[in-house]
Amino acid sequence: MTADAGSSRGFAHDVYDAVIVGGGHNGLVAAAYLARAGRSVLVLERLGHTGGAAVSTRPFAGVDARLSRYSYLVSLLPGKIVRDLGLRFRVRRRTVSSYTPFERGGRPGGLLVGGGEARTRESFARLTGSDREYEAWRAFYATTGRLAERVFPTLTEPLPTRAELRARIDDEQAWRMLFEEPLGRAVEERFADDLVRGVVLTDALIGTFADAHDLSLAQNRCFLYHVIGGGTGDWDVPVGGMGALTDALADAARAGGAEIVTGHEALRIRTDGTSPAEVTFRTAAGEGTVVGRAVLVNASPRALAELLGEAPDPVVRAPEGAQFKVNMLLRRLPRLRDTSVDPREAFSGTFHIAEGYEQLRRAHAEAAAGELPSAPPSEIYCHSLTDPTILGPELTAQGCQTLTLFGLHTPARLFEKDNRQTREVLLTATLAQLDAHLAEPLTDCLAFDADGRPCIEAKTPLDLEQELRLPGGHIFHRDLSWPYGEAGRWGVETEHPNVLLCGAGAVRGGGVSGIPGHNAAMALLTADR
Repeated sequence: MTADAGSSRGFAHDVYDAVIVGGGHNGLVAAAYLARAGRSVLVLERLGHTGGAAVSTRPFAGVDARLSRYSYLVSLLPGKIVRDLGLRFRVRRRTVSSYTPFERGGRPGGLLVGGGEARTRESFARLTGSDREYEAWRAFYATTGRLAERVFPTLTEPLPTRAELRARIDDEQAWRMLFEEPLGRAVEERFADDLVRGVVLTDALIGTFADAHDLSLAQNRCFLYHVIGGGTGDWDVPVGGMGALTDALADAARAGGAEIVTGHEALRIRTDGTSPAEVTFRTAAGEGTVVGRAVLVNASPRALAELLGEAPDPVVRAPEGAQFKVNMLLRRLPRLRDTSVDPREAFSGTFHIAEGYEQLRRAHAEAAAGELPSAPPSEIYCHSLTDPTILGPELTAQGCQTLTLFGLHTPARLFEKDNRQTREVLLTATLAQLDAHLAEPLTDCLAFDADGRPCIEAKTPLDLEQELRLPGGHIFHRDLSWPYGEAGRWGVETEHPNVLLCGAGAVRGGGVSGIPGHNAAMALLTADR
């Protein structure tokens, strides 16, 4: 298959070794690996900038705050990728893991995880009156820690089979708990306190609409990826914001010789599986084509099917996101009703709101019935406490801070009738749940932009679908997969030998990891040997 005469005018090559559709972080990882290996690479990006969902922007007019607008924490990015590509990129560890406010006997308190073992143990004892829950917590996360050490290194290797991964984990109790039985069973067997149960379960629900006892085990797969990151499960803060990572990746790709063009929207891919494939794209000047011996698609499986002119698999349900993202800039952190903890500690980790176990169950049931949760669950963290570099000097001197809120159990279907109105209703209800634990309304602490508007923006799944073309607003492109499969494959292959999937919807995709990009590049490079 050949391109029309002059169709690649303006590009360095008539036929590229690899054409990459999409300049998000996974596409940039693939481009950097392939270019450094001496392959000719062209990246086509629809938007006017690279980065996809992993970008930093200044969303508030006239305000020098560079926020991670969509994705915001790094856990799954292997140090191997950072080292291999020589990225100028750093992360920082949060000193506090989480803070969960509660009220018992009419008195406010909070469960603080972090700040040293003795302090965490004491916090559990104040909540439950004994050491039982803390010891159960330690034992549970010791198990997930051992599992993380054994599973995480496999993510940048060819896929293990199910039996191989099970043997590598070498812990039948852990295997059954995470790979075979609904996570709710393990949570209920190991923990007695409703609040502790809820804190554990939240990692199974980030971007995943499922109940603790969902038989599909979607919640288990989400939990697995949240506890294995880096081989430790720690969630780290990207220094300079998420855009610092994708800027470094774009620099590494260009330094290796890759061409990156923005404002180029891929429309079609034509391939017979063996001859070079033809990619048709659209720019402001019209349509054009480019030819690649291989095409790597950094988009969802649904988008890939559309590019190939294929119908989506009717057996696979349409992706549906279920998260609510809110970005804020504050003049100062709000005071807490719980005076035993400094707000700077409470907000530096994950601040859980309305995420008790029963609250999460009720919120899921209400959303599944087509109603907004009456007590919307969410979690907040403050990036600028760990990494103040995202704020300009004037904001830093004034004591300003960012807050990032991530809401759970808000599936796209709830916004279909009136996205704008439902967004506002949900935002009001979500902030009311937070205000119940504050000594002052959060809105009293918001900064204002140059036009006098409060510095707060909210994104629903439908907003993410419109802005980023995430199918159904699903941040993982589709439900997460188990990290095993057919031996000898990388989890990026499609029915067409010269078309690979390098986005979050690949096997072992999801999150800001670069793993699908790495694996697509490895699949191509090893096939060429």
